[in-house]
Amino acid sequence: MSRDALVTDLYQLTMLAAYHELGMHEPASFELFARHLPRQRGFLLIAGLETVLDFLADLRFEASELDWLAGTGQFRPGFLDWLAGFRFRGEVLAVPEGTALFADEPWLRITASLPEAQLVESRLMNLMHFQTLVATKAARCVLAARGRRLVDFGLRRAHGAEAAVLAARASYLAGFAGTATVEAGRRFGIPVFGTMAHSFVQAHDSEAEAFAGYARAHPGRANLLIDTYDVEAAARETVALSKQGVPVRGVRIDSGDLGDLARRVRGILDEGGCGGTDIIASGNVDESAIERLVSEDAPIDAFGIGTRLDTSADAPYLDCAYKLEEYAGRPRRKRSAGKATWPGRKQVWRSLDSSGRIARDLVALDGEPAEGQPLLRPVMKGGRRTGEPESLEAVRERAAATLASLPAKARRLDAPEPPIAVISAGIRSAAARIDREHPIA
Repeated sequence: MSRDALVTDLYQLTMLAAYHELGMHEPASFELFARHLPRQRGFLLIAGLETVLDFLADLRFEASELDWLAGTGQFRPGFLDWLAGFRFRGEVLAVPEGTALFADEPWLRITASLPEAQLVESRLMNLMHFQTLVATKAARCVLAARGRRLVDFGLRRAHGAEAAVLAARASYLAGFAGTATVEAGRRFGIPVFGTMAHSFVQAHDSEAEAFAGYARAHPGRANLLIDTYDVEAAARETVALSKQGVPVRGVRIDSGDLGDLARRVRGILDEGGCGGTDIIASGNVDESAIERLVSEDAPIDAFGIGTRLDTSADAPYLDCAYKLEEYAGRPRRKRSAGKATWPGRKQVWRSLDSSGRIARDLVALDGEPAEGQPLLRPVMKGGRRTGEPESLEAVRERAAATLASLPAKARRLDAPEPPIAVISAGIRSAAARIDREHPIA
């Protein structure tokens, strides 16, 4: 998941070949940002920076990759020789992971030679777009859950193994308690949770036998799936098992009317002396279902969220872009209809009100006088990190603080209203100057 030199679009390499031929190696600044937020989103929770920095630090072309490129017949030997020594030696300024942003606000800025800054576009966007997408979905679930535990169950419905592992990371930094994806636990230190499958119950001659065997195999840690046959009968079997001195940590309901079933199960468990046994709900759950169940005071202690989380089902993509903002010391601006960009290297300045909520974001030119807290920070210089990798726990803490700072309208699940970033006078002046100097015929 690090070097991935050929995990790119062909046009990145064809542009690099042309830059190399033309001697275009002057410094360039590109910025990654979202043009618009999906209608269902009042904010974006930025995620994926650590994986991007790993990618940039390790980026290089292996001999086998260069041989394959040579075999395509599209590239000259001199260019391929140059690629053999390719390294990212640029500078990165970025908003820390776990920060909320809105439309037109840079997530990060890459400044490097034009070929270096260009080549990294596709993989950089691939990593940050997906993790930001999932982290934002997860954050909405966290807001809806009001303190109830959430676990990522999305591996089997994720779009590939890498997506599943990165979704686990993104949801954890957004506030989830953990994941069912084992590799994410090994790689990132995320707590791993699990119950059982219906097949385990079906493989036994009786549900009671299945429960007893599983609980004895995992003493004190067993979470039983109780909706294979009859939920209430399974809840009574859980009570009977507990009375035999075999404790059950939790029971999971994966189908049906989750609120109604949870109430019935809670009554059976409490009456049987199993008041400490948790109820876990799963099965096409998302933030809307969580909000409804929580508002109805359904006795659910935790939710397992899979398909709708790892695919961000209601908003499966972001309109984000990675655009050239400065080259060879001059601001650059795209002016195509509906996709125009603001020129120049930028900083985002955030001001909070007296209650600690976001009052205003100002997007200004780098170096332009402004008030507030600057969000973009140096994280890489000369192709090397400026500090040690940030711990996932620190990112979780920042994300929690960020969610608490969001205006109420941005936190809403239905018809959220994101704040609109103010574009500074300096940026508008630079755009007007470029438009005057290069009029559209």
